[in-house]
Amino acid sequence: MSKYQVNDNGYYGNFGGAYIPEMLYPNVDELQRSYLPIIQSESFRQEFDQLLRDYVGRPSPLYRAGRLSDRYGTNIFLKREDLNHTGAHKINNTIGQILLAERLGKKRIIAETGAGQHGVATATVCALKGLQCVVYMGAIDIERQAPNVARMKMMGAEVIAATSGSKTLKDATNEALRDWINNPLDTHYIIGSVVGPHPYPDMVARFQSVISAETRKQLLEKTGRETPDYAVACVGGGSNAAGMFYHFLDEPSVRLVAVEAAGKGVHSGESAATTVLGREGVLHGSRSILMQTEDGQVIEPYSISAGLDYPGIGPQHAWLHKSGRATYAAITDEEAMQAGLLLTRLEGIIPAIESAHALAQLEKMTFGKDESVVVCLSGRGDKDLDNYMKYFGF
Repeated sequence: MSKYQVNDNGYYGNFGGAYIPEMLYPNVDELQRSYLPIIQSESFRQEFDQLLRDYVGRPSPLYRAGRLSDRYGTNIFLKREDLNHTGAHKINNTIGQILLAERLGKKRIIAETGAGQHGVATATVCALKGLQCVVYMGAIDIERQAPNVARMKMMGAEVIAATSGSKTLKDATNEALRDWINNPLDTHYIIGSVVGPHPYPDMVARFQSVISAETRKQLLEKTGRETPDYAVACVGGGSNAAGMFYHFLDEPSVRLVAVEAAGKGVHSGESAATTVLGREGVLHGSRSILMQTEDGQVIEPYSISAGLDYPGIGPQHAWLHKSGRATYAAITDEEAMQAGLLLTRLEGIIPAIESAHALAQLEKMTFGKDESVVVCLSGRGDKDLDNYMKYFGF
């Protein structure tokens, strides 16, 4: 088994585990015992693959961005997760988890969301399956992601504002965990990223691994090689990066580059650059790296992108960082916004601001002309148009 994947005890190196309130043990224990037998069953695989193909629209294209490639003097490929139904990679995971919840007999679904894409994807699959849906979202994120809030409500989801703390993703996660504690029997919590207690980080990564599985096949068709020289993805909690890296972890020739949000500057006090600023600790049920004070209080993160302002990273990412298998970089708001505009003007593709952080990292790298660089375009920028318009004064 890969040394970069989860072990039998739910850990990646010394990161991971399940640090949970006693009230949640039955829920988490049920998931730990059930998730692999269920998701590896033939009936599950058939339904999952069919929905990804016919409902989501997979495989998502791997597009060689010609004008962007000319700019950087290499071959830049965009893995177009923005073209999925609902506009991001999040739907891969919510379909997997809704099928799991059905098989566990759960009738009520809860979720947390930052940028709103996971909330939309959850509301979408709940409508598809006729299940009750409650989405927790930070009050600030509700304001800056209004189009996604409207989409969730139109699909029948109840959107509840988290009004504590920074009123963003961390606080929405706290509220969702409280709900799960209070409703342990009929409720399944669809965590949207590779965070939380085991088995969530592994389970979400498995559902998102379709990204790199497809990339290998598509690269072979386009370049004659299954592996790129670089795989680049943005990281908040880290689900799109986990999916982009999954099938390349044991390919040392593939350089993995994960891009966090530096906000207004890594050391500005308004940042979400976890691997630079963080220390080891426990957050939302797992041991990882998180931004915290000397006495262990979580430091409020900041990013212009609602999906990256999380004060930690998933435990697998913590291990990839600590082991040196992946390089973790940090991109400021300004750099990300300029990269988003650049892609729009060069390729006619408006990226989510989260994805724009990954694109901005290209400016800081040097490439050979025959190399292949795959960037996970994790979401489309429709939800961010107001932010782009205000930022650039359009």
